Amino acid sequence: MVFNYKKLLFLLILITTIIKLTIAGVIELSNDEVYYWTYALKLDWNYFDHPPMVGWLIRLTTVNLLWVNEIFMRLGAIIGCAVTSIVIFNIGKLIDGEKTGWYAAIIYNTSIYTSIITGLLILPDAPQMLFWVYALYIMCQLVIQTKTNPNKLLLLGLIIGLAILCKIHALYLWVGFGIFVLLTRKQWLRYWQLYAAIGITIICIIPIIYWNMHYDFITYRFHSERVAHTTIQWGMFGREIIGEIAYQNPIIFILVISALVYFLKKKIYFASKDIFIWIICMSIPMILLFWGISVFNPTLPHWTGPAYIPLFFLVAKRLGIKTNKIYPVTLKIATGVLGIALLVSILLIKLAPFNLGSKTNNNFGEGCPTLDLSGWKDFSYTFNQLVKEDRLAGKIKSNTYIIINNWFPGGHLEFYTSRISGLPVIGIGALNNLHQFAWLNQQRKTLQLGDDAYSIVPSNLPLNPIEVYGKYFELIQYSIDIPQIRNGKIVRIFKVYRLKNCIEIPLTKAF
Repeated sequence: MVFNYKKLLFLLILITTIIKLTIAGVIELSNDEVYYWTYALKLDWNYFDHPPMVGWLIRLTTVNLLWVNEIFMRLGAIIGCAVTSIVIFNIGKLIDGEKTGWYAAIIYNTSIYTSIITGLLILPDAPQMLFWVYALYIMCQLVIQTKTNPNKLLLLGLIIGLAILCKIHALYLWVGFGIFVLLTRKQWLRYWQLYAAIGITIICIIPIIYWNMHYDFITYRFHSERVAHTTIQWGMFGREIIGEIAYQNPIIFILVISALVYFLKKKIYFASKDIFIWIICMSIPMILLFWGISVFNPTLPHWTGPAYIPLFFLVAKRLGIKTNKIYPVTLKIATGVLGIALLVSILLIKLAPFNLGSKTNNNFGEGCPTLDLSGWKDFSYTFNQLVKEDRLAGKIKSNTYIIINNWFPGGHLEFYTSRISGLPVIGIGALNNLHQFAWLNQQRKTLQLGDDAYSIVPSNLPLNPIEVYGKYFELIQYSIDIPQIRNGKIVRIFKVYRLKNCIEIPLTKAF
């Protein structure tokens, strides 16, 4: 039977996009997502943690901050995943035909990393994924062409540069491609376009370099501190492997490993015999690099996420050898695992009458991931009413702030509480805690002597306001507990404090 794979791809994209838009409108933004909202508030050439692309994307999808809600915040990731699915299909088609492209597109949309973490959540990985995969597509064209068109290298340099403007580790695209060139295409070293392409990439990242020169390369000093340990800690390595299995979808991870072993044994070729070498160059060294780092330092499983994408084509090719079914059983199981994971997560976030973290009073809810994605909107409306009542009763001055000392829960307070209440957020503390809030401080009116403020302490992120802010205010006064209630049960408590009469202006410039 002959299948219309392009029509099937359209249906896949349509269905997954509708599902994601629905989820985006139901689930509140996570810690990281609300933090990247701060990028969009102050557009810049670079930021403390990452390059600027995610901030630019949020500005675009929210129509220059005019249409701000969870759906428009996440719209760039959702659209990006749809477009990237088309590119994935075209890569598979190029190297082995439409069936391989179709299977690869299914795999891409059942991997938790590519379908949810980069395809739904608004993170720097979201725009990066489109450029990363498109760079793979250009490389693939170069690899399979019998007569090389070196001008394509110029476009490759641009796309890699744009990927780096999303996340710095997109530099690996040049590393992996460089390894491939040295192994199989040394004659390309004679092309001036190769060096011009590298130059185009460098031009693209000049804004990042310029910004970091102005701030003493703070981004790289921050990230280097995260990977500077030298003591072997096998527990972190194990956590990294388990995290990658979960992020890729356990079924997809198993299929990737089995397909890799299969190809190494069988030596089956794609349209070009060098495709397999190219796939290995664009994946395995990057995975091994982060595995090596994880032996000594804490790592995050999504750092290796892009490296698995070339391996998806091995899985797709192997499935194509084994079956002619439109939707192989193993991919149906992988889809089921993804669907169950999403359903359970949504039910826990929206309805669970318990939290998954601490049950003790001093840090109630700490460690529960569902609290990052729920409760903030309801709290903010209740807090807004409290502010109005406090002002009418003369308990707080009209010129009032929300004070934070960390980017979380600062991001949620900025996106939800500040926008609803109208109270500006001011960060006080160390740069490594405030992150981008140290820059937001520079464009906002600072605390003045005599000003009042609020401190909001979620029970899952315990803080003693008297210890942290006591020297800046004449009086720190407990106000009220605002409970987060889910299905009739309290799962977290927001403690609100009034900080009365500023007596010392805090240093808000942390760099």
